[in-house]
Amino acid sequence: MSVVASSNGRGIEAGLVGREGMTGVALIMDDYRSPDDVFVQAPGAAQRIAAGDLRAAIAASGTLHRLLLRYARAFMVQITQTALANGRAKLEQRLARWLLMARDRLDARAMPLTHEFLALMLCVQRPGVTVALQEMEGKGLIRLKRGAVSIADGAGLKRLAGAYSGVPERECARLIGHLLDKKGSTPS
Repeated sequence: MSVVASSNGRGIEAGLVGREGMTGVALIMDDYRSPDDVFVQAPGAAQRIAAGDLRAAIAASGTLHRLLLRYARAFMVQITQTALANGRAKLEQRLARWLLMARDRLDARAMPLTHEFLALMLCVQRPGVTVALQEMEGKGLIRLKRGAVSIADGAGLKRLAGAYSGVPERECARLIGHLLDKKGSTPS
């Protein structure tokens, strides 16, 4: 997760990264740092490369550089769509969108998410998230357990999210999807 914070320390999620992507997009853009914070919320496997090694690989391979630029473009679309949702959507729509995006990136129905964490990601008060989650559970869209949210009805969540859902995923599929297999890794 990429989190942007103001000078007073209040943060909001700007982008989700899962099996399809990477952090460190600034390196792709020929920059060496980013003011954003990145942290891992869910367990899983990841690979790591030193910044210098990535820069060398990009310099040595135009194909790799183009692929990474396409990923950066897809990530930028996600960020702009997040800004749109944060500015225009109701809390329930934003939460439904966020849960769908997390599910897609984690490739999991059950996700280790607390109400406090979701409140941070959506930049809202925790009680609002709790009420929205309980309403979603009452409609049969999700199931709640302590520290976890499971999606029971993805299609219902998509309907709830409405126009605020799907654009980042479609753009990622258009820009780099043909290069990914079902596990989210590049074919051998």
